[in-house]
Amino acid sequence: MPRPSRAAERRAELLAAAREAILERGVIGLRLRDIADRADISTGSLLYYFPNLTELLYEVQRAAVERFCSNREAAAAAEPDPRRRLAGLIRAGLPAGREDELCFLIYELGAYARTDPAYAAQHIQLYERQVALYSAVLAAGAAGGVFTLTRDTTTIARTLVALEDGLGLHLTQAVPTFTAPVAEQLLLAYATDSTGCALGALPQPEGA
Repeated sequence: MPRPSRAAERRAELLAAAREAILERGVIGLRLRDIADRADISTGSLLYYFPNLTELLYEVQRAAVERFCSNREAAAAAEPDPRRRLAGLIRAGLPAGREDELCFLIYELGAYARTDPAYAAQHIQLYERQVALYSAVLAAGAAGGVFTLTRDTTTIARTLVALEDGLGLHLTQAVPTFTAPVAEQLLLAYATDSTGCALGALPQPEGA
């Protein structure tokens, strides 16, 4: 009887090794050898599962983007109050710092988006999914009379995501420009001005 294939399991192990290598070394100058050493296999064996470094890192990026978006979408769906939902989205979208694995992976792999269309497409998808999520919350709040929007929902949502991305990059630098709470307050201030609702005055839910 033939032995069951371990291909899917092995690919998952290699993706985990790639994530660890990126978090430790960064993506600039990363080699297949660095990942193969972490997985305790030869470079040739790694190439059996992934034809090149670009494809391997693309899979790391794709999985990170999907997990990031799914986590935010699930958290938003669980909160019925649009004020708390918007404040929660803002808090969930900012990295806690360089130790925030998921955000760091996405920002680090963004370096490839400048030159590779496949990576750029993933970042566009990430951006648009976040814009759609913010837009839905803003529209629900406006429809319920909770928000008084100063602009259309798409403009506010796109600005929130752009601010979030810029602030996040500062938080993941070797020497952060400011702290995560400061970044959160900056975003909440813009959201407050855009919705006419004092989001920064909302108490955080228990366990936050």
